[in-house]
Amino acid sequence: MTVVTRFAPSPTGRLHVGNIRAALHNWMFARSQSGRFLLRIDDTDAERSEERFVAAIRDDLAWLGLQPDQSVRQSERFGLYEKRFDELRAAGRIYPAYETSQELDLKRKIQLGRGLPPVYDRAALQLTDADRNRLEQDGVRPHWRFRLDHDAPVEWDDLVRGHQRFDPRTMSDPVIRRADGSWLYMLPSAIDDMDLGISHVVRGEDHVANTALQIQMFAALGNAPPSFAHTALLTGSEGKLSKRLGSLGVDQLREAGIEPQAIRALLARLGTSDPVEPVGDMIPLLATFDFGRFGRAPARFDEAELAQLSARIVHQLPYSTVADRLPAGMTADAWDAVKPNLTTVAEAADWWRVIEGPVDATIPDEDRAFLVEAADAAQAITWEGDPWHQLVGVLKERTGRKGKALFLPLRLALTGRDHGPDMAALLPLIGRDRAISRLQSA
Repeated sequence: MTVVTRFAPSPTGRLHVGNIRAALHNWMFARSQSGRFLLRIDDTDAERSEERFVAAIRDDLAWLGLQPDQSVRQSERFGLYEKRFDELRAAGRIYPAYETSQELDLKRKIQLGRGLPPVYDRAALQLTDADRNRLEQDGVRPHWRFRLDHDAPVEWDDLVRGHQRFDPRTMSDPVIRRADGSWLYMLPSAIDDMDLGISHVVRGEDHVANTALQIQMFAALGNAPPSFAHTALLTGSEGKLSKRLGSLGVDQLREAGIEPQAIRALLARLGTSDPVEPVGDMIPLLATFDFGRFGRAPARFDEAELAQLSARIVHQLPYSTVADRLPAGMTADAWDAVKPNLTTVAEAADWWRVIEGPVDATIPDEDRAFLVEAADAAQAITWEGDPWHQLVGVLKERTGRKGKALFLPLRLALTGRDHGPDMAALLPLIGRDRAISRLQSA
């Protein structure tokens, strides 16, 4: 069997952390099994779906390196849904219901007040043809429900949660189509999974009840269901479900300078017992990807951990992969010199300005005479090989200074800062003339 997975976002907003994790798990499982990964744009809600979000979803997946093998849109598949809808209606598995939302709310409140589960009472099935005709003549347009089979429990072996069992008598017949003819999620999703040959549905545990309903839809449509894997939801760093996770989008992570490799490395291992490591290459992550490694406890997402992981990945990035993101003229030597001190690639521009100059240095009065000596020494050394250690060696011998008293005034005068990259790497980039000028100015 060829493994085929799908990521099915609705284009009603930007992708957030939970979406990214679902997309990543689907992509990783497909790639680890030499399978296929599909993108399905769930744009049945015409009022809320926007083309700018369709473009953003595709752009975000490309930035994350999660390119789909195929892309489809539900808005282009209405004919297929209509055909399947007619088949199910003819088989008696779909029926019209006429209650208003207010009437349904009242029914639920009465049931809850009696200590009963708020399950739809199937009152619409008791209507006669005359009743339905009268309602429609009065201008009441029906919504449509899928009639669940109450004869047997719904069971499946979940790849994360283990054996699952639902009693369909405890669930309401789901509404699958609104009175205006528009589709809800449940039935079109099942139809697409059948038509596109989806072998594994990988999604969050908040969809477990939907799976129980959709398994009956697969059976009614004469198709075996795919395998299911429901991963635990993410929690915020404060230890409870965080609303921020639902709004923390890929666009915000990109603006913050987070590397896509860091997002993949964190979300690939989050919820497993495997260590989170600054892995830029997906091959080792794919080699260990296994739904059996995922626990059922909520997984903790920490923005600070992501930022730290991203910084560690920045320290590993070769010049060739970042050259187009660096300031004009910045060389490979300059990148290698400054990257150990960066948290984001964008910060390299600050150090390039330090190298290129000019710099503004505030020097204590007691160090000014020392810097006069340093400017003289800088003119005397050869500047071949390792000019920094040549310079400090001469100054240590001439002035007797050592440690912080020797190094800090030089760093301040040459860079305008009291910390930063290794001066042995930085000084050759600053160069002889600029270095002497800065020491003289200081």
